[in-house]
Amino acid sequence: MTTSPAVAEASRSQLRAAEIRGMVTKVKTQVGDRVFFILCAVAAVLIVLVIAGLIFQLVVSSQDTIHRFGFGFLSSKEWDPVNEQYGAATFLYGTIVSSLLGLAMALPLSLGIAIFLVEVSGQTMRTVLSFLVETLAAIPSIVYGVWGVFVMVPFLQQHVTGPLSRALGSAFPLFAGPVVGPNMFAASCILIVMILPIITSISRDVMLAIPMSQREAALALGSTKWEAIMIVVANARWGILGAVILGLGRALGETMAVTLVIGNSPQISASLFQPGYTMASVIANEFNEATTSTYVSALIEVGLVLLLTTFVVNTLARLLVWSVSRKKVAGGRQ
Repeated sequence: MTTSPAVAEASRSQLRAAEIRGMVTKVKTQVGDRVFFILCAVAAVLIVLVIAGLIFQLVVSSQDTIHRFGFGFLSSKEWDPVNEQYGAATFLYGTIVSSLLGLAMALPLSLGIAIFLVEVSGQTMRTVLSFLVETLAAIPSIVYGVWGVFVMVPFLQQHVTGPLSRALGSAFPLFAGPVVGPNMFAASCILIVMILPIITSISRDVMLAIPMSQREAALALGSTKWEAIMIVVANARWGILGAVILGLGRALGETMAVTLVIGNSPQISASLFQPGYTMASVIANEFNEATTSTYVSALIEVGLVLLLTTFVVNTLARLLVWSVSRKKVAGGRQ
């Protein structure tokens, strides 16, 4: 059976049309991919530019104290606006000590809650408790601060810091008195409540991502429930470490709640029961009172030190994860 020329020409026309449509679709896809790549690249570069611009502006605005005090600004404990003498050592010490102490106390509590939610509680209880934990992160920090001033600080002074100082103060400088209500320990305790939902929520999500087959395999090999949970925690340790890093970042930059309960005294004391000061607190407290250019420059340089401190902490944590991960991969290849 022969095909008429008209039918053949129509078939060729349909094939050419299909080829053209395919070429158009391919071009559109390539253009769309290119536009998406450009938008993502612009967003990534924009983040870098914003951070670089922020650092640049802080450096420019603090040139007065940078040239006047140099690196001595970081080692000096003197903060005397009347005589134009400024040093950030006191605030750096208060920020690091309160953050690390709060993190050390919050980590076991957060990890225990996450383990209970994932491995012990039922679905209904997990849903309710997870909602309550995440609600803690939505409470404004000023509310935590007011609660800390009127509830937590008096409770700690009567039932925790006072008894500890009387029992151990003479032997351990960390607990030496006299006990002051707003102090470094109170600031660390308020940070526990504020970073707990971050570490708990992320740790819970990481452990939920561990396949159920690992738990079943551990139990099938004769492991107890506790040993199976420890296997899950070991496999989720990198995600938990990431949660700890985020919690530490929150603790380093926390302002209002810590300002209300730390005492705001520019001094370095070995006792945790004495007032302290953090970098974020001194900026919040004194920026409106800065009447001279040097005073403003000193506060801006404190903000620069706080930003760089956060960068250093996160960089060290990332390097730790990278080095341990590289050792693990190298060990697996042997």
